[in-house]
Amino acid sequence: MQTKTIGVVIPIYNVEKYLKECLDSVINQTYTNLEIILVNDGSTDENSLNIAKEYTLKDKRITLFDKKNGGQSTARNVGIEYFSGEYKLKNKTQTIKENSLIEF
Repeated sequence: MQTKTIGVVIPIYNVEKYLKECLDSVINQTYTNLEIILVNDGSTDENSLNIAKEYTLKDKRITLFDKKNGGQSTARNVGIEYFSGEYKLKNKTQTIKENSLIEF
């Protein structure tokens, strides 16, 4: 039984090359009680923000924040402030995880 909510905070800055693979990895975790918080940190590339918006429509567990560039730490802090659950996982978009990374 998955009663504990885990928040996954993913800062986004010019990562269109990695973002889909990262998000697919997170949404396909075997532990599904996740709150996935994407924070676009003022990306200037062509597609990072569009990809993030696309995934918010695909999965109701995903929330997107868009802010001016301030660095990964500020982006993570925005995500952490929003999250209301018990556990948090900070992830880099270039980090690909196995499907059972998040487990209790």
